[in-house]
Amino acid sequence: MPPYPGPGAAEPQAATGSPYPAAEPQAQAVAPEGWFRDEAPAAQAPVQAPVQAPAADWREASADPGSAAEQTAYLPPQAAAEQTAFLPPYPGSAAADAPGTGTRTGTGPGPGEPAPGADGEEPAYSPPTLGGNTVRAVDPAQARAEGRSPVIDPGPQPAILTAALGLLLAGAAAVGELALLGPLIVLQALTAAGWFRLNGMWPARQGIALAFLGALVADAAVLAVDETYGPGAIIGTLGAWVLLTLVLQLRSHADPDERMYGLMASVASAALAIVCAGYLAADSAAVSVGAAAVAVAVFTRALPLPTPVSVGVSLAAATGAGIAVGGLTPVGVGGALLGLAAGVCALIGLRVAAYDYPSKFVHMTAGVALPLAAAAPAVYLIGRVVG
Repeated sequence: MPPYPGPGAAEPQAATGSPYPAAEPQAQAVAPEGWFRDEAPAAQAPVQAPVQAPAADWREASADPGSAAEQTAYLPPQAAAEQTAFLPPYPGSAAADAPGTGTRTGTGPGPGEPAPGADGEEPAYSPPTLGGNTVRAVDPAQARAEGRSPVIDPGPQPAILTAALGLLLAGAAAVGELALLGPLIVLQALTAAGWFRLNGMWPARQGIALAFLGALVADAAVLAVDETYGPGAIIGTLGAWVLLTLVLQLRSHADPDERMYGLMASVASAALAIVCAGYLAADSAAVSVGAAAVAVAVFTRALPLPTPVSVGVSLAAATGAGIAVGGLTPVGVGGALLGLAAGVCALIGLRVAAYDYPSKFVHMTAGVALPLAAAAPAVYLIGRVVG
């Protein structure tokens, strides 16, 4: 800092090469009358404020250890993309399955999204869809709050698979029990896996394996006993598996609520998979009629028709399929009642598989298996009546 020039001295000039303009002279402060009164004329001259010339360069100023440039913290500005927040996905969804998913609440691009173009326009984002997703598209509570139904029908692809599996069961039943065992095991595996995923419990390998093992034990029990004791073998296996599932859940260290939820899902999955063994206990002609009726009902339900019309047409088609296949078997005209009962059970199972915004995995497992699994008790009971 240059020395104080003193009264009457010339104003200092700006340093050579300074990027700043020359400082304007400060306003003169005149001492009031009577202050610093002295006999010398120079002492009575107006007091002038000191003027400090700016530094020649900001680098020279920052080189000074005591300069204000080093004592000031520099905070870089944050871009809008860094301020974008993402909300976590709906739990239990698979989503939960796929990392990096969430709801965009900022203006910047999210993880894995393309940046805006050079022209400054925002990139186009595809709208959310309800079909073909591997996670739940919308929270069911949000759907109900908006007045929309949380039910999505499986669609034509699972219907085609169900029809193919039903026709395979119908054809294998006409061949014999051992031929029927192959497609039946596939049906039981799809039932066990699809029910757990429908309840939002995934992965649940132990529960799926336990339910599938119970189905295999029921199949072996039905094949081992006489035809008359087939229902007793199924009921006995179901009771033993309920007790086994209860014991395993009591040994779990999960919370009581989660333990109860897992117990109910495990018991329901095992029950549905074991009940499918009713196709082995039923008469082969009844199995052919019932499985064919389920195949026709589910395929007709997938046609693009209004819901009341689609349900009526599906039941009528199932009844017609029962009459047609019953005419080729000893069931006869009783196939109409058997086909109608199997069609009603199939539509109930299809409705269950469509509940609560299920994923595509649920549609390809529970959506395929539940119509046939739900019709197994009706095939056995109505088959005994009309046979």
